[in-house]
Amino acid sequence: MAEKMLNDGADIIDIGGQSTRPGSELISANEEIERVVPAIQAISKKFPKAFISIDTFYAKVAIAAVGAGATIVNDISAGSMDNKMIETVAELKVPYVLMHMKGTPQTMQQNAVYENVTRDVLDFFIAKTHELKEAGIVDIIIDPGFGFAKTINQNLELLKNLSVFKMLDKTIMLGISRKSTIYKTLGVSADDALNGTSVLNTIGLMNGASILRVHDVKEAKEAVKLFSATYK
Repeated sequence: MAEKMLNDGADIIDIGGQSTRPGSELISANEEIERVVPAIQAISKKFPKAFISIDTFYAKVAIAAVGAGATIVNDISAGSMDNKMIETVAELKVPYVLMHMKGTPQTMQQNAVYENVTRDVLDFFIAKTHELKEAGIVDIIIDPGFGFAKTINQNLELLKNLSVFKMLDKTIMLGISRKSTIYKTLGVSADDALNGTSVLNTIGLMNGASILRVHDVKEAKEAVKLFSATYK
């Protein structure tokens, strides 16, 4: 799978050892390490120039993954599920993907309550990026967390207002690929959500996203190429 993604033009391979879908089962850091480290080592050995991201909220996993060859830490919890994560990333001196979520994957859909979702997420990023800078994390990528403690309407509102986050002067990552916002809105299955994914990825690019986290690399690269040709 990693080889196909790289051949299709992926710039980063994101490796995760557990599901973070709503209601997913939580596994331990040790079990996660057993799952991700061999994969990272194998990809690093076969594709030494590939950038590898570790998708984890455990500091212990981040350390093991970077030691195995990962160069980015992607934390859905923004350090809230492991109080050692932020200081660990600062010590590792790697880029950090800061995602917005309320609660945990097990509870987040009960927390999709906002006074104003765009403003609330922006306020979170303003406070959190300051905290990360104070801790010594230099390279921060922000991810609004589509589908994480957000309803379909809240996801679409965030996407429509994505350009607001450009004021933070940070790289914006969009992770909406094949999510329920797409297939439930269209009345199709996740398997039939590729076209909808391309549409929302394009809207995201137009509104300031510069990293797309996707399942379908070839189609995403085509969207980026056409967007870049149009707005060069």
